[in-house]
Amino acid sequence: MIRKLAIMVTAIVATYTTAFAQANLNLIPQPREISSQPGHFQWQKHTPIIASPAFKNVADLIATQNQPVKIFSGRHKADFAGTIRILEADSRTVPDSNGYQLQVTPSSIAVYARNAAGAISGAQTLMQLRLLQPDTNLIPAVTINDQPRFGHRGVMLDVSRTFYPISYIKRFLDLMWLYKMNTFHWHLTDGAGWRLQIKQFPELTQTAAWRYGNTWKDWAATGHRYAHEGDPNAYGGYYSQEQAREIVAYAAKRGITVIPEIEMPGHAEEVLAVYPQLSCSGIPYKNSEFCLGNDQTFDFLEKVLIEVMDIFPSAYIHMGGDEANKSAWKTCPKCQQRIKSAQLKDVEELQSYAIRRMERFLKSHQRHLLGWDEILEGGLAPDATVMSWRGENGGIAAAKAGHNVIMTPGAYCYFDHYQADPATQPEAQGGYVPLEKVYSYNPVPAALSATEAKHILGVQANIWTELIPHAAHLEYMAYPRIIALSEVAWSDTAHKNFAAFKARLQSHYLLLQRLNVNYFRPSYTVTIKPEINYQSKQTTVTFTSEQYQPVIRYTMDGTTPNAASTLYSGPVTFSGPALIRAAIFRDTMIQGTPALLEADFHKAIGKRVTYNLPYSKNYPAQKESTLTNGYRGSVSYGDGQWQGFEAHDMDVTIDMGTTEKLNDVSINFMQLTGVGIYIPSEVEIAVSPDGKAFQTVQLQKNDVPDNISVLTFKKFATSLNGQLARYIRVKAKNAQKGFLFADEVIVH
Repeated sequence: MIRKLAIMVTAIVATYTTAFAQANLNLIPQPREISSQPGHFQWQKHTPIIASPAFKNVADLIATQNQPVKIFSGRHKADFAGTIRILEADSRTVPDSNGYQLQVTPSSIAVYARNAAGAISGAQTLMQLRLLQPDTNLIPAVTINDQPRFGHRGVMLDVSRTFYPISYIKRFLDLMWLYKMNTFHWHLTDGAGWRLQIKQFPELTQTAAWRYGNTWKDWAATGHRYAHEGDPNAYGGYYSQEQAREIVAYAAKRGITVIPEIEMPGHAEEVLAVYPQLSCSGIPYKNSEFCLGNDQTFDFLEKVLIEVMDIFPSAYIHMGGDEANKSAWKTCPKCQQRIKSAQLKDVEELQSYAIRRMERFLKSHQRHLLGWDEILEGGLAPDATVMSWRGENGGIAAAKAGHNVIMTPGAYCYFDHYQADPATQPEAQGGYVPLEKVYSYNPVPAALSATEAKHILGVQANIWTELIPHAAHLEYMAYPRIIALSEVAWSDTAHKNFAAFKARLQSHYLLLQRLNVNYFRPSYTVTIKPEINYQSKQTTVTFTSEQYQPVIRYTMDGTTPNAASTLYSGPVTFSGPALIRAAIFRDTMIQGTPALLEADFHKAIGKRVTYNLPYSKNYPAQKESTLTNGYRGSVSYGDGQWQGFEAHDMDVTIDMGTTEKLNDVSINFMQLTGVGIYIPSEVEIAVSPDGKAFQTVQLQKNDVPDNISVLTFKKFATSLNGQLARYIRVKAKNAQKGFLFADEVIVH
């Protein structure tokens, strides 16, 4: 498609005139050094491209139809006027081995690099620079010196839940290429379908690649049953080995490494449906995990990997290792015998045994094992590299132990999560990862020393496709968030500035439109961010939006703003309670739904909270201060203000410090069943003068059905009618044994 992009650029020219040509240098990711000069180079249909022999492939990528590509031997003095050159450079011209220099003058264009990776990066910049111009044949004069921050700049695409044809995979790679993302993590196997031909095990693609139900939700609703190739009601597909090799070659030409993922020991339902002898029970549709006490399991995996390694030359093979349900191993005689014979302590070490065994096998074939951060459990394999997805803790632990790490935490890098108010968006997996949050991420945790930080290889976006049923939806979830992550991955932190990025991004909407990308349009949602000053008992709010330089009007009394309401020009500070509504206006019309923030410096702010039952270690929010810090949660349970309670009830006691007259207590909960979050079945409020003897004031039942899957919020409010008390106890019943999420206990 890159060649098609170049051809498309030529076709676009007819719609623009030279009179409107203005230099647009709004490149993303931001180059390290960029200096503009007067004038422009005119790219013509037959402008020669001259390349060093090592860079012939790079020249082919940017050549338009009928544009000649010539090899430069360097043995004679050449006239480069009127040409585009891609030539080898020395370390004085390009200090970083993976960097490049791009020079555009009115008479010629030159890309200098020390290796193919640098030359490809220079070509990417040149192609993007061209697509950004009003007249795409007029390239502004500029000198750019640039180099990457990280070597691993990845995107993971799950093709198990939703299958995408080879033609679309190529388009996906082309868009990655344009933004300097250089690693394609291909999630090829999972319970929803096996997607790669393995010749020794034909049932994997005859049956395990096909299911009943076009969407993942349909398949789940009908019992997770598999179909057969040729069945008229079957959904699915797979890539033949020839097609997979075609993708590897297509990506390699663009400087993109393809890393395949073959899941083990969990997420193997599709394998065990057709080869049940590899499960602990031996029964199809019963287990999701391989039996790790069965040598046939490792024989199967090794034979699969022999064929995988023959297709994929990548140094890494991803073995998954995440979310394994270990319950079957606890009662399986073979697994228990393995634990005994291998002198393992428990099932955690049994999983580690399996990962280590697969690592030794890969290492014997000069490959390296890559896995999700669960591979840390039970002890990390000696040479394994960790993808840290459950926050940063796994990555930090691995780096401190001397292992290489790729950072991909869900709170910043999961692009299957919502990117705007869920009420305005297609159903997603939950979470809230807007553009600004993606851009704010620094893949090197502050907890690491300079030596430890060297183990951070880079960063990666993950796109799981349970709720992404087609390619247009995939692009909607991926762009422009991949663009934001590209700058996180490439540019030095000294150049990171969201306001500047947002300004440059405005030019890329035209680029995406020219390439017919179904990107997410900037949200009209206003985000109201409070900052509480506990000493002065004042609140300061700021308003932001994904819209560029929006006109925002607001009210402080809860009424809907109109064209005469106060125009926002900067932070607003106030004392006491306020019900703030804010909206973006175009002329006199509101765009989108007004945002609402209930700001209230209530009586419990800053008061001590005792947890009679612990909060979740995975979702601690602000720990002991969460429920009385004055901040409400947003639409995301991962925003650091929603505190999780996992598998058991919530039970907390608030000490007001002195006996006070109390008028009411309220607390908010959320429900998002797709990720196991439920509103409690009941909430009990009790008060006490001494923290020992509590009197129940109200037991309020939940009236929100637990089968409502869309994001839902409920406030439990209790009137205390001026009752005197010092201690308030809040108990919420976790009937579903999933997650409860609460954001603030509000007391008046």
